[in-house]
Amino acid sequence: MKEYLEVLLLSMVPLVEQRGAIPLGIIIHNLNPLAVFAVSFVGSLAPVPFILFFFSYIFEWLGKTKLLKWFYDFIDRKVQKGKGKVEKYEKWGLIIFVAIPLPTTGLWTGSAVAAFLKMDKKKAAFYIVAGGLISAAVITLLSILFPVLLGYKG
Repeated sequence: MKEYLEVLLLSMVPLVEQRGAIPLGIIIHNLNPLAVFAVSFVGSLAPVPFILFFFSYIFEWLGKTKLLKWFYDFIDRKVQKGKGKVEKYEKWGLIIFVAIPLPTTGLWTGSAVAAFLKMDKKKAAFYIVAGGLISAAVITLLSILFPVLLGYKG
């Protein structure tokens, strides 16, 4: 049970999310892939409503706080990087942006971009969930296949 809690909590961490949580559960802890998929997916969704509803206010405050300006600049760079694709293709842009399991993409950044662009929150949440499901499926599949292909599991 402790290992599933680790997967859940790690999936909530920005930049790590499912990309780190699913391999931890499947490859390191040798847990059931479907259970890891589900636990990681739920964990990665936990921050989404908070980001969609409060990101704008927090982000504005960060930009005005000298001590945290570095963090504001870091987040702003990540949001700006993903903003163009999401703006251009809106629904599909957000789904694909969240679905691609690479650093600086994912549910956290996708939610921040959607909030930054003032997208309809219900639609954005749906697109983020869809992208998160795709991402979790891809990472789960890769976490099962890579060890097998490398001869570590049979």
